[in-house]
Amino acid sequence: MEIGKQLTPELIAKLGRLELRARTVVEGFLSGLHRSSYKGFSVEFAEHRPYFPGDDVRHIDWKAYAKSDRLYVKEFEEETNLRCYLLIDASASMGYGTTGMSKYECASVVAAAIAYLALQQRDSVGLVVFNESVLHYIPPRMHPSHFTSIIEALESTKASGGTNAGNVVRELGERLKRRGLVVFLSDLIGSDDSFRKALCFLRHRKHEVMVFHMLDPAEIDFTFEEPSVFWDLEERRALQTDPIALRSSYRQEVAKFISGCKEMCYSSHIDYVLLRTDEPFDTSLMTYLSWRSKQKHKLHATPQC
Repeated sequence: MEIGKQLTPELIAKLGRLELRARTVVEGFLSGLHRSSYKGFSVEFAEHRPYFPGDDVRHIDWKAYAKSDRLYVKEFEEETNLRCYLLIDASASMGYGTTGMSKYECASVVAAAIAYLALQQRDSVGLVVFNESVLHYIPPRMHPSHFTSIIEALESTKASGGTNAGNVVRELGERLKRRGLVVFLSDLIGSDDSFRKALCFLRHRKHEVMVFHMLDPAEIDFTFEEPSVFWDLEERRALQTDPIALRSSYRQEVAKFISGCKEMCYSSHIDYVLLRTDEPFDTSLMTYLSWRSKQKHKLHATPQC
């Protein structure tokens, strides 16, 4: 299956405005999905679910049964509508990019695409953009015009400053009153034990959490050839080195970093997805839709953090 073959960051970057990028990603993804043989979930807003013994028979949709020869139960709005909270890291390190788009720009496209898709499914979506502090907070809403507010917040932000993800995530967790899905998009650089504890706090509050780990291919592969000066974008420190001599040990450290991030998430029953900024955007949408399909009626066990 080649869903999203044309949804590479390099091509999407040429489209200009974020709203157009997001719509193109979603529509291209759905078009590819419909042409494929993948039947793992429905991308339409689900007003029915399969009948299970014990369900109130008064809620069986007999018209649906006549069409499909299967029993389905009508769902009420509070059962089908979900809340999705998008958390976007806008610290200086997210401004790095070698693919035509920075990590922050790629994260913005992913966030906007998920928001667009969620609103099409009549889910409510909220947004938090942060570095050391919260830069934008948009409460969850379901109205289609809400998409414009999300786009404006993402487009008006430039990646800068340090990060304080632990405090921001903890603060959000204390605000959230209704169980939902928290989608976190970050390069996870500078994440510490306070961040891990904040993620655990969200899980203890019965929220589902999905982490998209945004990394540029140059950060992973370190294919630089010439002696270079490398800058720490958040602490403004410089290091002059020969990348060829450093490459092997650097790649080992990056592999350990990624492995540590995975373990931090998996140990807390948190979905983790590594998103290279040179790969098509369909991975993020497939992950989101798979979660929505599989987890909508499922409660995870609370992790031991």
